[in-house]
Amino acid sequence: MVKFLYWNTNSKPLYSEICALTRAHDIDVIILSEFADSPASLIEHLNSGGAQDFQYAPGQCERIKIFARFSSTFLTPKAEDDYVSIRQLKLPSRLEILLVAAHLPSKLYQSEDSLALQCPEFARTIMEQEVKVGHQRTLLVGDLNMNPFEKGVVSANGLNAVMSRQVASRKSKTVMSRQYPFFFNPMWAQFGDRQDGPPGTYYYERSELVNYYWNVFDQVMVRPELMDRFDGKKVRIPTKIGETSLLFENGRPNNQDFSDHLPLLFEVEL
Repeated sequence: MVKFLYWNTNSKPLYSEICALTRAHDIDVIILSEFADSPASLIEHLNSGGAQDFQYAPGQCERIKIFARFSSTFLTPKAEDDYVSIRQLKLPSRLEILLVAAHLPSKLYQSEDSLALQCPEFARTIMEQEVKVGHQRTLLVGDLNMNPFEKGVVSANGLNAVMSRQVASRKSKTVMSRQYPFFFNPMWAQFGDRQDGPPGTYYYERSELVNYYWNVFDQVMVRPELMDRFDGKKVRIPTKIGETSLLFENGRPNNQDFSDHLPLLFEVEL
C-alpha cells in the first residue's frame, strides 16, 4: 500500500505540521501546492533523526512540489506545465501508475466558465500520456479550484469524473460517436456534516446570492483501471495533527496559523 498526503499549504512554512502528518499516517508520497519554501529545508525536517528517507522529486511545475520516501528516479516527469505535473510512478515489483498532480487557476482570477473551458485541454493532455505509457492506471490529485459537481469536472469532454463506482466501471461514455474515459471521484462523499470529517476542504464566504460556503476543491480521483486498488472510503480530510486543531473555534480552516485548505490523505495498493 502506498500512502499519499496532498496539501495546499497557502505559502505557509508548515514544516512541523507536514512532518507530523507524514509520521502519524506513515506517508510515502507528499504532494504540495503553494509550497513557497525550500524543498531542501523540508527534506531536512522530514529526515531529521534518521527515521525517514525522503527525497525531493524535482519537476518543471513550480506550483507543485513532490517528495517521496523512495528514490526520486521512480517518479519520472512525463508532461508538465504551469499548473500540472504528470509523473510515471514505477516502483520495483509494484504496479506502475500515472500520477497527475494539479493546481488549477484560482477563481480569484478565473471565472467558473473559464476553468470549465480549460478542462478539455487538461483531459486531452492526460489521455495523450496514457497512450504513451500504454495504460490508464491514472490517479489525479490536487487543488482543482472546482467542486466535484462543476462543469469542468463532470463534463464528458472535461475530466468526466463521476460519483459512482458502478458508472465508472463502464470505463467510458460515448457522446456523438466519441468516447470519453471516466474518472471515479469519491470526493462527493466529503460534502456536508459527517461524523468523521469536516463539511469540505475549503471555506469561502462572500456577499452573493449563491454561496456554497464549504467547497471540495482538493480532490483525488482514479480511472476505472485503478478502482479495485483504491478505496474511496479511506480518503480522509484531517482536521487535527495530534492534539493541534487545524480549525478555528467556528469550525473553519485556521488560515492564520496554518492553511486555508485542509489536507487530504488517501492510499493506493500498488
